[in-house]
Amino acid sequence: MNTDYDVIVVGAGSMGMAASYYLTRQGAKTLMIDAFDPPHANGSHHGETRIIRHAYGEGREYVPLAIRAQTLWDELQEEADETIFEKTGVLGFGPEGSAFIDEAIASSKEYSLSLDLLDADEINERWPGIQLPKGYKGCFEPESGVLYSENCIRAYRQLAEKNNATLLTNTPVMNIETYEDGVSVHTENGTFTSKKLVISAGAWNGKILSNLGLDLPLQPTRQTVTWFDSDPSLYDAGAFPSFFVDMPMGVYYGFPGLDDYGLKIGRFDVGQKTEPAYVNREYGIFPNDEGDVREFLETYMPEAAGKLNHGRACIFTRTPDEHFIVDLHPQHSHIAIAAGFSGHGFKFASVIGEILSQLALDGHTEHDISIFSLSRPELQQPKIPIK
Repeated sequence: MNTDYDVIVVGAGSMGMAASYYLTRQGAKTLMIDAFDPPHANGSHHGETRIIRHAYGEGREYVPLAIRAQTLWDELQEEADETIFEKTGVLGFGPEGSAFIDEAIASSKEYSLSLDLLDADEINERWPGIQLPKGYKGCFEPESGVLYSENCIRAYRQLAEKNNATLLTNTPVMNIETYEDGVSVHTENGTFTSKKLVISAGAWNGKILSNLGLDLPLQPTRQTVTWFDSDPSLYDAGAFPSFFVDMPMGVYYGFPGLDDYGLKIGRFDVGQKTEPAYVNREYGIFPNDEGDVREFLETYMPEAAGKLNHGRACIFTRTPDEHFIVDLHPQHSHIAIAAGFSGHGFKFASVIGEILSQLALDGHTEHDISIFSLSRPELQQPKIPIK
């Protein structure tokens, strides 16, 4: 079939925008289609910052991808007019026996990553803003830090467009037709054809993929992050790291003060089930929007539990095992899919973009993505309950 483009990317958020950049670097005539105008506040990339860790508690299979992602973020920093990465270091802590902390430590040893192992007293002394009881331990990764997420999307957009990619904003996809040698993507603003397709539509993936014969256990959840007034001498960048915490009371993550809003914190392991068209993005409508994280701070970082400065709601899309989906469509090998990033995917957006460009153009990738396969047994299981 005669086509308008080499590749169409449906969903130009974190993964889709990165994929578009790497596609254009290989000379592919690329069309990006997004229902909004990225970067925007309707997906999973807004809120200014995301943590990047290399020693990975979610599984050591992620470490090579995290290292490659960091290399690509550093390259983007060289090309972009935006601040992409800031090396704050990342501290993880929890009680003795935390499987998450143990796996982060094991992954650092397997890949010879720089990681300081600390007990509770050492953490309390090094960062006086933390008060841990006996029986807790932690690990500090000095080479990790913060990605400025909206800057990342903006930089990839600017560079992709500089490489002659076309971006259609505020253009929802109505339907996708597949053929043996291409696709037609129907939108309110016209129909476009291409040889290859990348689908990376975040919380909207479930509906789009269902129309292409894939009924996947993807569960969007509403999540919140909160900024608290906090003592800058204790909690601003330079004095305090980014952090992730595996506690009996929950799993938390946060950032030092990087702006006038103060310390930023969110809870990972809870969220209200939702659908993207109906998610309530008003912060404070549920007591736990602030209550969970304030309780955590009052217990372990009491000097950070000042007045609420700001709060935002966003959306995760979880898989049952909280591993990503990155694969080719089983019936249509010219369609590459990126979905289900489960709240910990943004740090990998650079390398996932590279992978998607390789899958789309070559039908395979140099990276090991077997953990993200569509055929893994966990995707055949019912959707996991969300607290």
